[in-house]
Amino acid sequence: MATNKVNQTGRNRVLVSGAEQALNKFKHEIASELGLDYSGDKGNLTSRQNGYVGGEMVRRMIAQAESQMAGGGTPQV
Repeated sequence: MATNKVNQTGRNRVLVSGAEQALNKFKHEIASELGLDYSGDKGNLTSRQNGYVGGEMVRRMIAQAESQMAGGGTPQV
């Protein structure tokens, strides 16, 4: 099981081996859509800005899971 390199002892860890790169790409896509620069030091962003990115990631992953459970394809978010 792969762990998040930033916080190996905390609860933030990648549960599916090999998913870390895809999650990072997803995080950067969301940040870009929200108009946030996620390419540099994340410490320059406020907690609220980082929370927007994480919250939007969770919303989209839940929508995708619900769609798959309902037998649909990829949801239109």
